[in-house]
Amino acid sequence: MIKTLTSKRIYQNKWMELFEDTVERPSGAHGLFSVVNKIDFAVIVAIRNGKIQLVEQYRYPVKEHSIELPMGAWHGNPDADPKELAIGELQEETGYKALSIEHIGFHHVDNGGANHGYNIFFTDEIEFIGNNLDEEEEDLVALEMSLIEFESKIISGEIKDAATISAYGLAKLKGLV
Repeated sequence: MIKTLTSKRIYQNKWMELFEDTVERPSGAHGLFSVVNKIDFAVIVAIRNGKIQLVEQYRYPVKEHSIELPMGAWHGNPDADPKELAIGELQEETGYKALSIEHIGFHHVDNGGANHGYNIFFTDEIEFIGNNLDEEEEDLVALEMSLIEFESKIISGEIKDAATISAYGLAKLKGLV
């Protein structure tokens, strides 16, 4: 087991913290870890009439537009129930309300450098009630895409978001898609 000797917060803003930890390995050797601390988020695979609900938005860190599943966190409510978070994010970003929803798993984002992850939900029962984007999502566009086109965009590399690909893959492996 790795023992933490010191932990120092290097940076903090309203979305994340960065820690630098000095550790001792079982061999006695010392090492250093940089750890990103963020709250968990929810991802929702929503299917309606054989089409998957997606969003497209500009992602500043990679300087490109990204096609993704609806997802997000509520930084003002970090202890939000993951199911309520998923329902809220789906409606906020796509305008669809989930009439039923199933938790299908949890994945880590980057277990070598970050301590957060995402709860994955699935629904195939949705109804349109209108979206409610927050100010940081002003360029977000809701999309609906056939599963064949969606999978083709994953294969071609047009869809690159790891959470989107892994959440969809889990839903497919579980026979939900």
